[in-house]
Amino acid sequence: MPSVNITLPDGAVKVYDRGVSPMDIALSISEGLARNCVVAEVNHRLTDMAYKIEEDAEIRLITWKDSEAHDVLLHSTAHVMAQAVQRLFPEVKVTIGPSIENRFYYDFDTETPFTENDLLKIEAEMKKIIKENLTVSRSEISRNDAIKLFDKMGESYKVEIISEIPEDEILSLYSQGDFTDLCRGPHIPSTGKIPAFKLLSVAGAYWRGDEKNKMLSRIYGTAFPSKKELNAYLQLLEEAKKRDHRKLGRELDLFEISDTVGQGLSLWYPKGATMRKLIEDYWHAEHRTRGYDIIQTPHIGKAELWETSGHLSFYKESMYPVMSVENQDYYLKPMNCPFHIMVYKRHQTSYRDLPLRYAELGTVYRHEMSGVLHGLMRVRGFTQDDAHIFCTPDQLNDEIEKLLQFSFDFLKAFGFEEYELYLSTKPEEKFVGEPALWEKAQESLRKSMKKMNIDYKVDEGGGSFYGPKIDIKIKDAIGRLWQCTTIQFDFNLPDRFDMTYTGSDGEAHRPFVIHRAIMGSLERFIGVLIEHTAGKFPLWYAPVQLKLIPVSEKYNDVANKIAADVREANIRVEMDGRNERVGYKIREAETLKIPYMIVVGQQEEESGIFKLRHQGGEEETPMPIEEMIKFINDQVKDQK
Repeated sequence: MPSVNITLPDGAVKVYDRGVSPMDIALSISEGLARNCVVAEVNHRLTDMAYKIEEDAEIRLITWKDSEAHDVLLHSTAHVMAQAVQRLFPEVKVTIGPSIENRFYYDFDTETPFTENDLLKIEAEMKKIIKENLTVSRSEISRNDAIKLFDKMGESYKVEIISEIPEDEILSLYSQGDFTDLCRGPHIPSTGKIPAFKLLSVAGAYWRGDEKNKMLSRIYGTAFPSKKELNAYLQLLEEAKKRDHRKLGRELDLFEISDTVGQGLSLWYPKGATMRKLIEDYWHAEHRTRGYDIIQTPHIGKAELWETSGHLSFYKESMYPVMSVENQDYYLKPMNCPFHIMVYKRHQTSYRDLPLRYAELGTVYRHEMSGVLHGLMRVRGFTQDDAHIFCTPDQLNDEIEKLLQFSFDFLKAFGFEEYELYLSTKPEEKFVGEPALWEKAQESLRKSMKKMNIDYKVDEGGGSFYGPKIDIKIKDAIGRLWQCTTIQFDFNLPDRFDMTYTGSDGEAHRPFVIHRAIMGSLERFIGVLIEHTAGKFPLWYAPVQLKLIPVSEKYNDVANKIAADVREANIRVEMDGRNERVGYKIREAETLKIPYMIVVGQQEEESGIFKLRHQGGEEETPMPIEEMIKFINDQVKDQK
C-alpha cells in the first residue's frame, strides 16, 4: 500500500499508510494523547481527527491546552445546542451558529421566542446528547444537492445562504445522530468530548442584522475544557455585569442612548460631558506636545469627494442616504481621511515640510444595523481621535516608533499597561499599491516593534486592502481585551487624490500616509474606561472630584463659600444642601463614586480645619482648606 511521510512538530518523520488519519497518528504515539486530541493541523490547515491524509504532510495534534481547541469546542457545542433545540421544538428553523470570543450563539426562527426557562430544558437535552457520545462526521455535497437537502428539511434560511454560493462550489456538512448542518468545520470527534458548558442568555436578533428582516430568537452559550475554567468565566461575566457601562452610565448620570433621539446616538449629560471634555483637553495637549497640528473638518461633504475617495463604491451601504443641497449631492461623513488629505493638498509640499502630522477629534456617522448597536461600544455617530501622518520613506521608522510610544504613554495615563499587538499584512488577492510599498511599510512596522522590544502576533494576509496595520488591544482590570489603537498605512487615498511632495531631486513623489487612532473613538474609549474602573474614575478625570456635605441647612452658606474657593482652584465640586440626614448624603456620594467628600458642621466652621474623606471611608489628617486644595491638585498632577 502506498505510504506518506508525516513530519511531527519536533522534526521527526514517520511513515504511515496513505489515508492515515490524525487520530490514527495520535493512537500510534499514545492512547492518552489520542484521548486529549480535539482537532489537528495538517499542512497548516485545521482538520478533523478523522481527516484522511493522502500526501506527505506536516502535522500538529491539537489538544485541550492549545488555543485553537477552544474555538472548535465552542463551535461544536453550538451544534449540540441546535440539535437539542430541534429535538425539543421540531417546528423551529435553524439559521447560523458561529463561535465568538469565549461564547457561541445560534439564531432560531420560532413563533414563540425562547425564555430563560426554555434554556434549562435545552441544557438538559444537551447533556443527554453529550452522554450519547454521538460521532461527529463530515461529508461533502454539491451546492445544488445541498439546496435540495435543506429545502426538503424545511430549512429555508440554509437554502437562502447556499443559494448565494457559486454553483460549482463543493460544500461540507457535519452530522451527529439526527442533526445535520451546513458547516466548514472542523469539529470535535464526538459529542461526548464536551467537558463543560453553560447556556447564558436569550435575545432578539434580526436575520442578518437587518431590521427589515424577521426578528429571530438568539441563544448565547459558552463552553470550556474544564469545569474550573467554566466557573472562572461565569464569575468574570458576573463581574462584567456589575461593570456594564450602560448600567453605570445611568447610575452615574453620564449619558443616555435615547429612542426618542435615535438608536446609536448618545446624549451626554453634564457629568459625562465634563469627563469627555477633560479627556479631549488631555488629547489636545498631548498632540501639541508631540508635534501635531490640530485641524477641524466639516460633518458633510459633496458626493464627488466620496467618489474620489472610493467610499461611494466600496462603503456606501454604511453611509447615510444622500441629501440634496442646491441641486448638489452631499453625504454625512463616515471617515475623516479625505478631508485631511484636502488640507494636505492646499499647497505644494516639499520634502523639507515633512513629516506633517494632522490630528482631529472628528465626528463621523455610519449606518450600523440596529442588531449590532451596543451602548457606547457600537454607535451610529461617534468622534474618532483621527490623525494622519504624511512622510517620506526615510522618515517611516522614526514616525512609527514615535507613534507606538505615544500610544503606550497615552493609554498608560488612563491606567492601561498590558497590551496585545497584532501586525496585519498584505492580503493575497485584493489590495492596492505596489507590493514593494507594502513590503517597505510592513518592514518598518516590524523593525520598529523589534527595536522597541515589543512582542506581537502576525495576522498573515489580514491587512485591509489599502495597507498593512498594527492593532493594539488593551487589557482591562478584569482581563478582557479591547481593540482601541490602530496604526494603518493607506496606499489607496494618495493615488486617488494624486498626493505628491517635491523631493530633493526636484521630482514629484508620493508621500507615505499613516492613518492612526489611539482611542479608536471617544465614545467607545469612555465605555471601556467606565467598565475598566467600574465607575471609580481616577481623580484627574472624575466628573466631580469633591462633594461638600453640610450636616444641616444651617451650614449651607459656609459650604457654598468653600465650594467657591475650591472651584477657583480648578477643582470640580458639588455641594449637597438638601435637608437630608448626613448618613444618607454620604451613602449617595459613595454610590455616585465621588473620590472625596467633606462633612461641614459647627466644628469645621469654627476651626477652619476639615477632614477629607476618601471614597470608601478612609480619612486624611484634618487640614485647612488651602492645604486640602494643594493636596487634591497634587494628586491630579501625579495621576496624569
